[in-house]
Amino acid sequence: MPHDTIVAAALGLLEGLTEFIPVSSTGHVLLAGHFLGFDSPGRAFEVLIQLGAILAILGVYAGRLWTIFSSAPRDPRARRFIAAVLLAFLPAVVVGVLAHDFIKRVLFETPILIAAMLLLGGIVLLFVDRMAARPRYLAAEDIPLPVAAGIGAIQCLAMIPGVSRSGATIVGALLMGASKRAAAEFSFFLSMPTMAGAFAFDLMKNRDVLDAAALGNVAVGFVCAFVSAVLVVRWLLGYVSARGYGLFAWWRIIVGGAVLLGYGMGLVS
Repeated sequence: MPHDTIVAAALGLLEGLTEFIPVSSTGHVLLAGHFLGFDSPGRAFEVLIQLGAILAILGVYAGRLWTIFSSAPRDPRARRFIAAVLLAFLPAVVVGVLAHDFIKRVLFETPILIAAMLLLGGIVLLFVDRMAARPRYLAAEDIPLPVAAGIGAIQCLAMIPGVSRSGATIVGALLMGASKRAAAEFSFFLSMPTMAGAFAFDLMKNRDVLDAAALGNVAVGFVCAFVSAVLVVRWLLGYVSARGYGLFAWWRIIVGGAVLLGYGMGLVS
């Protein structure tokens, strides 16, 4: 099996394992790909394999999505929740379209920045997770429109690789009064339009640089991301409800700190 195919499979597994936990899947995949010498034309691979994670969350939440949309015509709570997710999605559309080229050509190519964001984000997540504030919103569907708009604005920070889309939205939701479970679930639902939009836009922008080999690697990464993401989504809510986000915060600090130390000592480049 070609080296790039093996690496694509490993990166796909890594994407699925990290997409929905607040550790920055893109940051992990970019760092791993950089140190493994993986060639990604237009840095499209790292975005396109997220389709596997999108389909995983759609599969796991198919029943709940059906209930929400089928009841929306007669249920104000369902309509408000759909509006909240779409409202939270809008800031990422604007920033993603305007800053796409800068993000891909500059931020995606700066491993030290990614590591620093992993470390800093871990410290922030650890602090927020230990806050003893009593949650006001116990379910994702209870999050009101103004709070959803704030979460959407905070999600834009995740355009910087290493910050973490799920990490930014979860921290934002926790700070605005959501329970740990509600924060994770709202992040799940918000990921669907956000990641689907990023996938479609990136595919359109990079369609001319994706040859058969690149598309083959994307397909391998997609399948692996789907399988590992299904496992994570089914496990995550129960874990964070009982134990919070401390484990993920420490993981970010260790990975980010190790990479920065490696650069500081000249061990990696």
